[in-house]
Amino acid sequence: MTLDEARARDAADPLAPMRERFALPEGLIYLDGNSLGPLPRTTRAAIDHVVDRQWGERLIRSWNEGWIDAPARIGAKIAPLIGAAADEIIVADSTSANLYKLLVAALRHDPARTTIVSEKGNFPTDLHIAEGAAAAVPGARLHAVDRSYLAAAIDAQTAVVVLTHVHYKTAERFEMAQWTRTIHDAGALVLWDLSHSVGAVPVDLSGAGADLAVGCTYKYLNGGPGAPAFLYVRRDLQDRLANPLSGWMGHAAPFAFTDGYKAASGMQRWLVGTPPILAMRALEAGVDLWADVDQQMVAAKSATLFDILAQAGDVLGLECVSPRDPTARGSHISFRHPNAYAICQALIARGVIGDFRDPDILRLGLTPLYLSHEDVWRAGEILGQVLTDQSYTDPAFAERLAVT
Repeated sequence: MTLDEARARDAADPLAPMRERFALPEGLIYLDGNSLGPLPRTTRAAIDHVVDRQWGERLIRSWNEGWIDAPARIGAKIAPLIGAAADEIIVADSTSANLYKLLVAALRHDPARTTIVSEKGNFPTDLHIAEGAAAAVPGARLHAVDRSYLAAAIDAQTAVVVLTHVHYKTAERFEMAQWTRTIHDAGALVLWDLSHSVGAVPVDLSGAGADLAVGCTYKYLNGGPGAPAFLYVRRDLQDRLANPLSGWMGHAAPFAFTDGYKAASGMQRWLVGTPPILAMRALEAGVDLWADVDQQMVAAKSATLFDILAQAGDVLGLECVSPRDPTARGSHISFRHPNAYAICQALIARGVIGDFRDPDILRLGLTPLYLSHEDVWRAGEILGQVLTDQSYTDPAFAERLAVT
């Protein structure tokens, strides 16, 4: 695609007006919304209102004026983005904590099934949490295998299979409905991690018959750094699974202050502690941006943006490790290069922010709500300059920062 063709695409882009809803720094090409989404313009006013009016003036009365309902209310707003019913999702805690809750619940669901199956190379927290969940249930274990052996690893001992729908490095996407059927045919539950899916690709948990899911909200949903995560439990499973973290907000009557624990019904039982209201309000501002967005338009634009960078990578001789088929990937593109970290830092120095994944992956996020075709075309051009002039060989770009 030429620059003129990219500009023509932008002129006809129905999502182009969305860019004005974000407070993006002038002159910066931000290709890291798959790690941290940018600031929505409405977030500042939303937070100011919570601080000044709801906290500053209404004080504790605000709990009965919308605060206590925030986890379910925001969950209901996320539900259409993942093909869930409003009463099948709730916002709470972090992705890691939600994974732990659902994995332990799944292991305890059928004592005859004692194994968590997952993929080697899955996002590390998924495997780390799975280890901890297995350790919490006597006789349980984690069995992680290469993707090509997953189907064979699922057997009569499998309690739950935890899979990341879109791989965090390569962007490779599992076919959700097909894998859910395979797992159900073996009598196991499936838990989907949607952290790189929600807001990036169309998701239909209900259509796939999925059992459980988790996801973060600070990437494509623009909820802010460390924003609360969400979890999904199919309606017919909600009262058959027990939250192992029996906190007061998951109690059937939290303000009865009884000593004994009685789990709430429905999704309320998956709450633990007091909701973080400031973070919740920032998240809600980000989620509200999606109310009038057509996800099929997002997917179509993502595919075009990918093609622009893939073409640039091909010209430069870079190895693209992301699937070329748009139905088989998420919304980022990854290139393998032995100096990927230094190249990433050199790009940042020139106003193109992407990220690096160890040991050799340059990862560039393609977020259609605010990126233009021209942005991505220019990013490809700058990538070419960095590789051609070898500016990435500057020793300063090889110094590893704490967060990569």
